[in-house]
Amino acid sequence: MAGYVVVGCQWGDEGKGKVVDLLGTHMDMVVRFQGGNNAGHTVVVGDQKVVLRLLPSGILSPEAQCVIGAGVVVDPFVLLKELSSLTEKGFQMPEGHLVISDRAHLLMPYHRYLDELEEADAGTMKIGTTKNGIGPCYADKYNRTGLRMCDFRDREVFNEKLKYILAKKNREIVKIYGGTPFDYDELVAQFDELRPQIAPMICDAVDLVNKALDAGRNVLFEGAQANMLDINYGTYPYVTSSSPTAAGVCEGAGVSPKKLDRIIGISKAYATRVGEGPYVTEEFGPIADELRAKGGEYGAVTGRPRRLGWMDLPVLKQAARINGLTDLALTKIDILTGLDKIPVCVAYDLDGKQIDTVPASLKDYGRAKPVYKYFDGWNEDLSSIRKYEDLPENARKYIEFIQEYTGVPICMVSVSPERDADIILRKLI
Repeated sequence: MAGYVVVGCQWGDEGKGKVVDLLGTHMDMVVRFQGGNNAGHTVVVGDQKVVLRLLPSGILSPEAQCVIGAGVVVDPFVLLKELSSLTEKGFQMPEGHLVISDRAHLLMPYHRYLDELEEADAGTMKIGTTKNGIGPCYADKYNRTGLRMCDFRDREVFNEKLKYILAKKNREIVKIYGGTPFDYDELVAQFDELRPQIAPMICDAVDLVNKALDAGRNVLFEGAQANMLDINYGTYPYVTSSSPTAAGVCEGAGVSPKKLDRIIGISKAYATRVGEGPYVTEEFGPIADELRAKGGEYGAVTGRPRRLGWMDLPVLKQAARINGLTDLALTKIDILTGLDKIPVCVAYDLDGKQIDTVPASLKDYGRAKPVYKYFDGWNEDLSSIRKYEDLPENARKYIEFIQEYTGVPICMVSVSPERDADIILRKLI
């Protein structure tokens, strides 16, 4: 039995998709355990850039069965569009390659609409969501007014529940936000059209995943977003609506912590975030613009420019602690090439006192100032390097300091977007 977990250690967009894709070729099963289509995993295959939003990154490996777990909120329209897009690109989708938990919640059209209305109404207090309806769908889940895949499979149950829920949603849309209500019959007709395509994928995923683990098969668990966007431990309220941590695997996939053997954290060699919220190491001006352009730092789903900053080691240490990381994969170190000096945040200055933990209070976190340690840069092209000892000495010093600070062994360093452009320091499988 080997349960692998891949988690983001910053604010998302660290390159989880690439690492999952690399591991996926050795996996019997890849399980997406939380989130929705508000985040994209980008994988470069040859000259094709593939952006996956709902589908597990292992979908590109025909030998790995892919599972969308109970912790995911599924927009069926996005799901089918994504599957169709992959088929058009020439990727094979064998029968049974993708299954969906019967406990996963449906993200409905009214969730997307409410997300737009709520953000518009919030004004300066807006969260900066992708307006894909993720938050409203999770709110319904925890308010116990959600629709699940097991409901969708049964037309009579689905229609009965939808009638009750939609009446409430329409009152909210019209009376609170002055929006346009949804037509019940139109929604029923839309979902009747979707049902034959999606119903065959619905299964008891808890049983399926646990049987795979108990049989000694390799199972990889992947989430969306990252530790600093966790609903409990991120920069609340500028967070996602679920737990993209290793603990979220147990909740979102229905497995015991005892079955998680290796927990791999992914971090960029610098840091980015999308949306609102405090960001201690944020950089502005020409350097930020240059790194953003070199790194292609634009949202895979939204296309929004990502906010760019330096490596924040208190953030990384918190991720290591909360997730119990056994390994750390470092991506995009090649983007730092050409800098004379590279700042790394080793602590925060909060009212004259140095701390190395992340404050819960946004007021405190917003006032914190980064305490930097500066590293000498390098000018060599890293993209063709595949052995650690061939990296420039200054790049190795940078990597080794991150490992020493976090106490987590670095297993992989990515030196280019290409699928195989990685230096393996510690065997992954």
